[in-house]
Amino acid sequence: MNIRDKVLLVEDERTIRSFMQAILTANGYDVLMAGTGAMANTMIASHCPDIIILDLGLPDMDGMTILRNVRKWSKVPILVVSARSHERDKVEALDAGADDYLTKPFDIRELLACINALLRRQGPQVDQVTLGNTALDLGACTLVCGEKRVQLSAREFDVMRILLRSQSTILSKEVILARVWGYDSDAVENHVEVYVGFLRKKLHSIGSNIRIEAVRRLGLSLIHISE
Repeated sequence: MNIRDKVLLVEDERTIRSFMQAILTANGYDVLMAGTGAMANTMIASHCPDIIILDLGLPDMDGMTILRNVRKWSKVPILVVSARSHERDKVEALDAGADDYLTKPFDIRELLACINALLRRQGPQVDQVTLGNTALDLGACTLVCGEKRVQLSAREFDVMRILLRSQSTILSKEVILARVWGYDSDAVENHVEVYVGFLRKKLHSIGSNIRIEAVRRLGLSLIHISE
């Protein structure tokens, strides 16, 4: 299965946003769009893009704020595309964690080359994330263990994907809430507990040897139960 790279385009000018969406879609990318910083924060957490194209001049907040916030918890490639052309602006963005910086106006070929280069650094995209005897099929949103498989809801899939990609790292419920439900959501920690309960039952139903473990006062992690 060929999974298209997911690009989040954060740009407040509608004309530029529509033009860039058309170009990126024509070149095989799955494009998500945000016109404000608040919308960008929500979509970064909930949609897990493969790369972010970030304008700094947003109507509700400086794009640098988004950049710094994302770098606190994610290594997703971030390409800054901005009208700010002063050298200090570029240095500040790169120091804050941007992977590259393009100044408007830019050649579309240069934009595509930057995106391709940043995605290559991430390595090839995979169709599954695996731990122990269990895999998460990213295209079909199913958990697979041998010949057994079980369908996941959208929320279950998002929670399981985050846990699997983190492997044995402990994730706080606050981080899971932010990534799955978004920063501006009214969801609370109990929502995480409910979906973790669903996932535990589904893992058990297919004979998985991985478990979702609650670490008191710290959060959740996956453990592999060896035979």
